[in-house]
Amino acid sequence: MVPRTPSRPAALFVLAAITTLLPIDVQAQDASAWQKASHAAVRLLAGSRSGPVLLGGIAVQLDPGWKTYWRTSGDSGVPPRFDFSKSDNVEAVTVLWPAPAKFDDGAGGFSLGYHDQVVLPLRIVPKSNDKPVTLRANINYAVCEKICIPVEASTELTFASVASTEDSVLFAALDTVPKPASVGDPNPLTIRDVKRDGKSTVLVDVLSPDARTVNLFVEGPTPDWGLPVPKLVEHGPAGVKRFTFQLDGIPPGTNPEGAALKLTLVGGDRSYEFNINLE
Repeated sequence: MVPRTPSRPAALFVLAAITTLLPIDVQAQDASAWQKASHAAVRLLAGSRSGPVLLGGIAVQLDPGWKTYWRTSGDSGVPPRFDFSKSDNVEAVTVLWPAPAKFDDGAGGFSLGYHDQVVLPLRIVPKSNDKPVTLRANINYAVCEKICIPVEASTELTFASVASTEDSVLFAALDTVPKPASVGDPNPLTIRDVKRDGKSTVLVDVLSPDARTVNLFVEGPTPDWGLPVPKLVEHGPAGVKRFTFQLDGIPPGTNPEGAALKLTLVGGDRSYEFNINLE
């Protein structure tokens, strides 16, 4: 899939260089060697080898002031892409995404992603539980400061440990992944209501326990939807934080009525994910 082209000025997002990283030799260990690039490095992590589903991770380390992107990059940027097809004894890999931060993209909008460091947990289903699992990952991602540099890394790791030294890191990363929730759930931080205002405006009312900063992100049912980052209404209704976004960036000819949207709500150390059907 070709990432959507942001509608904002492209001067900020310059594809300045491409760094291709070579694969490393695999040893029986719980983490691969760092694959270093300009301003970033990545490696694979292996959790304990137990149960029918394995826990792994992709660790990303960034230089100060640099960032990389979430699964949806926001108003500009390129989401990372992962290819695990050359792995041994792997049926499926699911990437789990920690809650992102929101960055000013310098062009009047916002990009979504991570700074400093992040671990993306992986749920790995082996083809056979009785055979070794070797995860091979080709990772395409971008690292950005004022310009963005696309990076390609290839690495591999065998899951061999009965008790991995990386378990605590991986479980901590799982805690940063938004929890599934439904509109109206009695969580301290929750979405109370989602409704349309006219043909192209969507309003989302959020309950928050205090004055902490709250962010809301929205995704369409397929990657070719390019919905904007919701904005907080300055003078919304009493007792709620009201966000609004326009039904812009949807595929041509698409009727948004009934579309399955994913809303990610982030406030402090709490984050939740809501799946709704647009009415």
